[in-house]
Amino acid sequence: MTRTVMVRNLVAVAAITLVSVGLSGCDYWPPALQTQIEQLRSELQSVTAEKAQLQNQYASFAKVKDDLQAQVDDLSRSNRDKSTMINSLQNSLTAAQERLAKSGRAAMPKLVTAKSGAAKPSAKVKQKAPTKKKTSAKTTGAR
Repeated sequence: MTRTVMVRNLVAVAAITLVSVGLSGCDYWPPALQTQIEQLRSELQSVTAEKAQLQNQYASFAKVKDDLQAQVDDLSRSNRDKSTMINSLQNSLTAAQERLAKSGRAAMPKLVTAKSGAAKPSAKVKQKAPTKKKTSAKTTGAR
């Protein structure tokens, strides 16, 4: 019986030792496993730093994209305004040319009747040819 009591005590001590080691954790790590853990930690840190850098670049690119989109919108609006102005000026020029052509025809018969009469006109009437202004193909904008 003493022997069985001793075996029971030994089993109880072994069980308590295993439970205490299991609950407290084992401080021994094999060197290869420690090396692998450190390598993974360093990779994690480098990937985290790279992720932060990429997020900063993304934010920077998004800001640049927004700025460029605003410039495109401004330039599109300016282009529409200039096109409207060009069309208006072309219409005004066409109307002025038509008025000039009509007034030129109306002035011609008066000259003919004055020449055929006894008195000469004191001043010569000279018609000016319509001139077209060259528009600059290049537009400058301060930005």
